Amino acid sequence: MQGLRRYGPFTDGGVRLELTPSTASPLAIDDEESTEMRIQRLISENPVIIFSRPACCMCHVMKRLLSSIGVHPTVIEMEEDEIGALATAAEDGGGAAAPAVFIGGTRVGGLESLVALHLSGDLVPRLVEVGALRGMVS
Repeated sequence: MQGLRRYGPFTDGGVRLELTPSTASPLAIDDEESTEMRIQRLISENPVIIFSRPACCMCHVMKRLLSSIGVHPTVIEMEEDEIGALATAAEDGGGAAAPAVFIGGTRVGGLESLVALHLSGDLVPRLVEVGALRGMVS
């Protein structure tokens, strides 16, 4: 994992980023940065970020849910050997499971946790709080 490569928008409104080599991207990063540090930096720089496995159906549902309320998360597709770095990088030590969504730098969890947050009525206020939604009344 050497840098980021940006891909075009998803049909559901999100943008996919991959952790692959690139120096031309405005998202290019220091080659000396460890995988864990890179993940932590991405978590802190993005109000809503999903770390996913390639072709993950749960990630697709997470993106659709967020898109339906007007949020377009950053999505990082991780290789199998990078998934373990996710647990190390997450300050709360919430485990290495992917997909994992972070809102405002805090791990929400997987699909089940995101849906529970939405059903409880706490998702939209949290998204407004971190600046992912503007002008919404919760």
